[in-house]
Amino acid sequence: MVYLVGAGPGDPELITVKGRRCIAQADVLIYDYLAAEALLGHARPECERIYVGKKGGDHTLAQGKINELIVEKAQGGRIVTRLKGGDPFIFGRGGEEAEVLVAAGIPFEIVPGVTSAIAAPAYAGIPLTHRQFTSTVAFITGHEDPTKSESNIDWAALAKGIGTLVFLMGVKNLPHIVERLRKNGRPAETPAALVRWGTTSRQQTVVGTLADIVERARQANMGAPAIIVVGEVVSLRGNLQWFERRPLLGKRIVVTRARAQASELTEQLADLGADCLECPTIEVAPPDSYAPLDAAVADLKRYQWVVFTSVNGVDAFFQRLTLQGRDARALGHLRTAAIGPATAERLRSHGVGTDILPQTYQAESVVAAFAKEPVRGGRILLPRAKEARTILPEQLRAMGAEVDEVPAYQTLASREKADELLTALQARTIDMVTFTSSSTVTNFKALLPEDQADVLMQGTAIACIGDITAQTAARLGFKVDLVAEVFTIKGLCDAIVKYYQA
Repeated sequence: MVYLVGAGPGDPELITVKGRRCIAQADVLIYDYLAAEALLGHARPECERIYVGKKGGDHTLAQGKINELIVEKAQGGRIVTRLKGGDPFIFGRGGEEAEVLVAAGIPFEIVPGVTSAIAAPAYAGIPLTHRQFTSTVAFITGHEDPTKSESNIDWAALAKGIGTLVFLMGVKNLPHIVERLRKNGRPAETPAALVRWGTTSRQQTVVGTLADIVERARQANMGAPAIIVVGEVVSLRGNLQWFERRPLLGKRIVVTRARAQASELTEQLADLGADCLECPTIEVAPPDSYAPLDAAVADLKRYQWVVFTSVNGVDAFFQRLTLQGRDARALGHLRTAAIGPATAERLRSHGVGTDILPQTYQAESVVAAFAKEPVRGGRILLPRAKEARTILPEQLRAMGAEVDEVPAYQTLASREKADELLTALQARTIDMVTFTSSSTVTNFKALLPEDQADVLMQGTAIACIGDITAQTAARLGFKVDLVAEVFTIKGLCDAIVKYYQA
């Protein structure tokens, strides 16, 4: 089976539900230059990924070879997902690929995608139709087959008969397109716009008229991929533009959290307009042995308190509790404390409330909160990271409590995207690096060649989620540019916006 899937215009969230399912089912994923990299993450680990280019003027694989590749992989009995930028049937040569599959007797399905012809203008604040302006719209290739002896575009009909014109792949031919439209009767004062990298954090829009759009595009150094919109509806952009007003648009920010936890920060930054490079410097892994945690969970009656310092600790604790055939009722006699609202929320998802939630989200605040509790002579269970800071158990013991520290998980160094990170730093395409724990800082530092670290980080801002993380960063030689006032993901994002607005 072959699925010809439209990947959408660039924003990975504009993939269809069915398109995402086809990626997840694929044995082979054959994808284009304009298919968002984030979409590859929906594929299974064992899926064979094949990049075939289709970048303007630089095709890694010619269309004929792509057709042969699709047929070859499918005839091997595999599920093939052909992932194409935009929509397969809107100047995507999907029709040609489907014809080849018919000829080879291979079953296929077409999964439409959101075409950039619609999405890029929408993200630029340009509705293609509007009751007060026009009820007609046309999509035109700006790059006809160069082997044709003559154009089959009816320029006279387009110039006078259609309200809104959208040219795809036409930025190189912009002077020719403008000339043809004006020669066939389209007034010079007709509004026109170019939208480059539409729906992505790199989006750039240039607006003018047919009289000056060529020069404006030249001054802005506009290149592919871009779409051209011609028509009175372009004048609505002044009021309707929304996407390019996002405060972090165009900023490329590195997220160093573990992959399993990165999505929350990535999503919030992306909603603010940032282009996020997920480069997990840590990996959350099981402890060397679950025996200490299992023993503590089996004997919860010994404890008066259990203190959770992270979401990972909560998850590990309840996983081992469930494996023993028990649930939240086993904690009925216990009081609980949690560091941070995310930890408290994860605890609530298991049906357990929080008796102590400190005002700030670090160990020192938990210690201060416990100062009001009669813990002397009591026993406290502390399931947490193997390599966690010692201040919390030390201070609780100083108050007279007996504290059992048990490793619920450990964090390991990750080099998953180290090469991509170093390439981006060398190219000076990174605006900011975010750190959400001391371990992310330590492992990030280890990724940088020791003799190049200072040079690589020049011009790159450092953002830390809290004071402890910032202290670690400073100790390792990083210049910290901002620290969140509220030690949460939202607090970090708010601080980043405030930094760039300043």
